[in-house]
Amino acid sequence: MLYTYEYPRLMLTVDAVVFRINGSKQEVLLIQRKHDPFAGMWALPGGFVDMEETVEQAVVRELEEETGLKFNDLKQLHTFSALGRDPRGRTVSVTFYGIIKIENSAVKGGDDASDARWFPVDSLPFLAFDHIEAVKMGLDRIKPL
Repeated sequence: MLYTYEYPRLMLTVDAVVFRINGSKQEVLLIQRKHDPFAGMWALPGGFVDMEETVEQAVVRELEEETGLKFNDLKQLHTFSALGRDPRGRTVSVTFYGIIKIENSAVKGGDDASDARWFPVDSLPFLAFDHIEAVKMGLDRIKPL
């Protein structure tokens, strides 16, 4: 059933903040964006939620499409909804986090990502959107581990 409203619609996205422990270093998974906005910049894996899926399904799908990583042990971290966070328009992102074992963490760029790599959390590149906030929030959440 199609509904139309006179109110503007926002866009809904998901992002994945996936960590791993590599020796004594904490690392986070990032993708290099293939398309604008922010083409060529590093960002968290993620994307738009399809009409026929939940946000939980969308984040697992986007993570696999962009990095090849099959990982569904993700927990909801935060909903980012600041005005102007995405130059494409009003976008709200439901962000998830998790820690994967290093032996299951091989990645490669795919779909909207030209590359996928693990970065030490203490030497991150400049990140697109507001993704540095999500990384910091995720680190605070896993710190007790």
